[in-house]
Amino acid sequence: MHSHPADAWGERLPRHLGLWSAIAVLVGSTIGSGIFRVPATVAARLQDPGPVMVAWVVGGAIALFGALTLAELAAALPRSGGVFAYLLEGFGPLPAFLFGWSELTVIRASALGAIATIFAEYLGYFLAFTPSQVRYVAAVAIVVMGFLNYLGVQSAARFMNLITALKFGSLAGLALLAFSAGEGSWSHFSPALSGGVQLSLLATALISIMWTYDGWADLSFMGGEVKDPGRTLPLALIIGTSAIVVVYLVLNVAYIYLVPLAEMAASPLIAATAAERITLFGTAGGAVISGVVMVSCLGALTGSMMTGPRIFFAMADRGLFFRAIARVSPRYQSPSTAIWLATALGVIYVLLNDFQQLADKFILGIWPFYALAVAAVFVLRRTRPDLERPYRTWGYPVVPVLFLLASVGMVVNALVTDPVNTGLTLGIIAVGVPVYYAWRALAGRGTVEKQGA
Repeated sequence: MHSHPADAWGERLPRHLGLWSAIAVLVGSTIGSGIFRVPATVAARLQDPGPVMVAWVVGGAIALFGALTLAELAAALPRSGGVFAYLLEGFGPLPAFLFGWSELTVIRASALGAIATIFAEYLGYFLAFTPSQVRYVAAVAIVVMGFLNYLGVQSAARFMNLITALKFGSLAGLALLAFSAGEGSWSHFSPALSGGVQLSLLATALISIMWTYDGWADLSFMGGEVKDPGRTLPLALIIGTSAIVVVYLVLNVAYIYLVPLAEMAASPLIAATAAERITLFGTAGGAVISGVVMVSCLGALTGSMMTGPRIFFAMADRGLFFRAIARVSPRYQSPSTAIWLATALGVIYVLLNDFQQLADKFILGIWPFYALAVAAVFVLRRTRPDLERPYRTWGYPVVPVLFLLASVGMVVNALVTDPVNTGLTLGIIAVGVPVYYAWRALAGRGTVEKQGA
């Protein structure tokens, strides 16, 4: 299994990704279907333009603070698995295993499945699929993306760069047309606030918003394949996340400009409703948006398939999963078995579509791990002062502390407002604890390998 010699960081995958490819992975993984749907949910919850925009700004700040902090770990520990590697280094094998367990049992399958399903639904706008055909098309999309990634990170990255450029261009064009050729009005922004704002409502809206921003950490999973990682990873994390925040804020202003908030709250496919108000499109608004959403989902699907399997690969490579999953294809130099495992999980998810309920409930499942990864910056500064840190967190310790407070606040608010679903999420994570101890007993105790530097 170890035919490929490890580099200075202990990594066996070749480092092919440059700065722009790394930014494309982050942007492509993050901007999926959420920004075309979630603004309607946020409008329904908060009901006034002021709080809606504040919620999106706060969400963007949280994601950016996370990226600014994670960049220190990404530069110091540029390993496959990203968050997994930081947890292993900062807190030991159990939290790292639980992160991998959550990704394996629910997060990755639901991400691939949900994105592929939305892609298929929008393709259905042009081809009129039955519900069962939507599932099959989604399953085929997952297999195609799995195969593209199996052929090596360079072919996947080239496709990702193209899709991300298309996605960014079409979203920028949409926003520009909203203001120049749209039947909108700035009066939709007043009054900015008609009553008070409940903090709990803002926190609940933030959960949906953070789902649209989720992906800002995914680039870290490919840390073992990034060239000049000490410079490239921090730059890509910060530039990519900042670009996403700007795009989301501009799009939300465009939506409100075109569609009054009360109407927006009743339009689940808000992007299509908004496009119908752009006179240039005439009756083709729905088709234009369907095309944009399809491109966007294709990018997110590629990104999810590029990043997720690296967690399974890293788990196996560090002795926390079956060794065979750490296989590197001799021909394509890709983590082939891990990619096919993720592909199979995604296909199973899509074909057993009732899993969707579970996926919806699991949006919060990754946040305790983000919080722990950010906390690892404090831990490692104390336990590994000698670790080479090409980038140090800007605004330390305020920036990571604010991220931690926001993460804990969201999880606590979810426990209070939705105890059943949040409890179920935390329960699935907790099931990983006995699995971990069973694995250690079966695999032998001394198998976990830490940072190779």
